[in-house]
Amino acid sequence: MAISENQLETWSNQGPTGQFTDTYNAIRNRLLDNNAPYPSSKVDVYLQGSYRNNTNVWGDSDVDIVLCHTGAFFYDIDALNEGGKAAFKADYPNDAAYGYTQFKKDAEDYILSLYAGVTTGGKALKIPAGGNRRDADVIVCQSVRRYVSYGPAPGTKHEGIAFFADGTRIDNFPKQHAENCTLKHQATEQRFKRMVRVFKNMRNSLIDSGHLTDDVAPSYFIEGMLFNVPNDRFVGSYQDMWVNCFNWLIEADPDRLTTGSQLHWLVRDKESVCWPSNHFHEFLAALRGAWEA
Repeated sequence: MAISENQLETWSNQGPTGQFTDTYNAIRNRLLDNNAPYPSSKVDVYLQGSYRNNTNVWGDSDVDIVLCHTGAFFYDIDALNEGGKAAFKADYPNDAAYGYTQFKKDAEDYILSLYAGVTTGGKALKIPAGGNRRDADVIVCQSVRRYVSYGPAPGTKHEGIAFFADGTRIDNFPKQHAENCTLKHQATEQRFKRMVRVFKNMRNSLIDSGHLTDDVAPSYFIEGMLFNVPNDRFVGSYQDMWVNCFNWLIEADPDRLTTGSQLHWLVRDKESVCWPSNHFHEFLAALRGAWEA
């Protein structure tokens, strides 16, 4: 039996944003304070995740904040030919005087001094809720440039963020992800993000019922998964849209799906920025079970 139209429409609605906006603004102001130990004129602070992308649902708790050092950059020049690589290295022969390692130390020390109970480790610093402030995750990172071409002019590049987790550098492109998702939302007559919220709420229901663990389907991957669905599938009733999207996904080649930024593959094993294939398939199976129950 399909999930009712009324339930799907309810799930498509955005969750509350007021307290989360206040949390972001308060933390952002402190991260940009001129008294910070890092050069505040050379940092960028912005939201990423569900609240930036307007795909948050009831039950979303953490505010995801990027604290990015823009005074230096990591780079990826693997796509360049030998001439392009040589030209780049000639233009940038030395490391920056103030780079990621010192920035990360300064930023972490500063955040630990601002808030009680901050925990470090993994990909982000976790600032606990307090007063009117909600939980927040702050990713301390540095700019990264992925070059497509280089020289004699600066060439073509994609700019994102990079940080280290367990000794591995992770490159991500949250601004491109957000922009592409917004463009898709507009191209589907404001339906794409509604369907993302439907799938997220279904995930939450499956977690609550014990049919799915909470690590299987992060919001970022759900957004990326649905980003690949052709725009003409987002038509009709909510039931129609759900069936159209789901049927396209189960017939699609997972190896050809990209993230919302279109700069990483969506489904790959043993890749830190990708969705493990067993989790992708487990999520689709759980969705089918919920729809048919």
